[in-house]
Amino acid sequence: MANILVVDDEMGIRELLSEILGDEGHAVQLAENAQQAREARAAGAPDLVLLDIWMPDTDGVTLLKEWQRDGLLTMPVIMMSGHATIDTAVEATRIGAMNFLEKPIALQKLLKAVQQGLTRAQETVRAPAPRVPTPPPQDESASASALFGNAAPPLHALVRAGGQAQANVDGHVFNLSFDLPLREARDAFERMYFEHHLGREGGSMTRVAEKTGLERTHLYRKLKQLGVEPGKLAKKGL
Repeated sequence: MANILVVDDEMGIRELLSEILGDEGHAVQLAENAQQAREARAAGAPDLVLLDIWMPDTDGVTLLKEWQRDGLLTMPVIMMSGHATIDTAVEATRIGAMNFLEKPIALQKLLKAVQQGLTRAQETVRAPAPRVPTPPPQDESASASALFGNAAPPLHALVRAGGQAQANVDGHVFNLSFDLPLREARDAFERMYFEHHLGREGGSMTRVAEKTGLERTHLYRKLKQLGVEPGKLAKKGL
């Protein structure tokens, strides 16, 4: 899952892209103009930006130049327009945009461009030092424990029966149905994952962000999306 910022002054385009990318499992942040896009970027770099060229206050190419000038163009940017000329597309690419999509945007072209952008972002931040391969888990308990993080206590049991998975962590039982649609099952697992770490860290968002490898702003948005309330978990001592 990636955090994607969509910048477009047309509400219909924003809602459509949000729905498509949300169905792909991404967290989507929306901005209707350059100022909102600046504020979103100031809060933390998204994994990828879809940026409209023609906007009423500041056009997308000018915003792209600002980010490049200020050293904020650290994420892949895909430009979008229904009226841009070839010269405009070439200029945006020269500045730092990695791709250009012409409106109306075809679904497959959108998904392909987004995947290419996210792949490039991963390659950019990948550590240069080779990682030692992790040995394959020897049993189900070890595999499930890895899902909850290397720092988590070992799972006492993982039982698959009747389409159900059950894990016991520190005396707290987590249940997950394999009969759920994929997106609902993924949300259910992520909810358990974050509740587990929030409980272990006493509700500290800073420590949970470090444990999960997320920026605080991304973590806040994800917890809100999943309906997880850190304060209540800290009080319950989950």
